[in-house]
Amino acid sequence: MTDPHPAVRTDSAQAALDARYGRTGRRRRPLVLAVIGTLVLVGLVWLLWVAFVQSNPPVSSRLLGFQITSQTSANVTIQVDRSKSVEAACRLQAKAADFSIVGEITVMVPADSPRQQTVTSTLTTQRAATSVVLVGCTTADAHRPN
Repeated sequence: MTDPHPAVRTDSAQAALDARYGRTGRRRRPLVLAVIGTLVLVGLVWLLWVAFVQSNPPVSSRLLGFQITSQTSANVTIQVDRSKSVEAACRLQAKAADFSIVGEITVMVPADSPRQQTVTSTLTTQRAATSVVLVGCTTADAHRPN
């Protein structure tokens, strides 16, 4: 049976137990809290920076419509919005009924054109397309479509 009133440990007994089981004092706790606080602060700053940068893309676009004109072509209309000094490249894909890509084109929107521009283009396909997808538009310094 266990003693309901254990004996009070002495400092030397506590030191022996600490040495045996590798316990240390509470001196590390403020350091650990400071490191965790710094990491949380850096994470929040990064999150705010990413949210701000990604919420203001240099170019945005949307597919206004498409018309399948024949077994090997489709007309596409997109709207591109960017600053007048930015050249944009917009990638469009035509897809067949089995969702395979049957045609692709990159439409260039020159830097000196109006800020918001509607662009119509003809997409040549390998076989009959059933839909056209706007993959997105990029600028020269962007790595992925917006």
